[in-house]
Amino acid sequence: MNRRFFLYAGAAAAVAVAGGYAYRERSRAGAGPAAPASANGDPVAALRALPLPDLDGTPRSLADWQGRPMVVNFWATWCAPCVKEMPELQALHQKYPAIQFVGIGVDKAENMRQFLQKVPVSYPLLVMGAGAIDTLRTLGNPAGGLPFTLVFDADGRINRKILGQIQPDDLERTLHGLAA
Repeated sequence: MNRRFFLYAGAAAAVAVAGGYAYRERSRAGAGPAAPASANGDPVAALRALPLPDLDGTPRSLADWQGRPMVVNFWATWCAPCVKEMPELQALHQKYPAIQFVGIGVDKAENMRQFLQKVPVSYPLLVMGAGAIDTLRTLGNPAGGLPFTLVFDADGRINRKILGQIQPDDLERTLHGLAA
């Protein structure tokens, strides 16, 4: 138990440091999309409307999948828990085709494309880069930690927020309720 605690604490510290570094670099360079401006004070509506490039550079937004339950996973290729949960998210995506899965990368498109060669996923991946850290904070993740998963109902309301690696059985219970 103690060993697991220190492992998780170390991983959380590494993610926090990486997030701080990414935020600092973004602030310096002005790179990546900015955090969504609150649409009438609603960061969820702002995120839904924010155009983000997919891995081919085509702008997409979460509003493209409006009217469906959705799982939005913020991740990065350099985040070990993110990498570990990707096959689990892919399996849930295949099991629940009525629920839209979207990955938002806190990374560069090139890194994400290389990652897909090793760990393929069939759901859409969008690129937000370091600007995602600010977005995570507006969505209720004050540390800006990864992975961060949001589960939306079909009306676009947040059903659930998961900070850290998903537990597949736990997330499946939530998805089963949304798919019913």
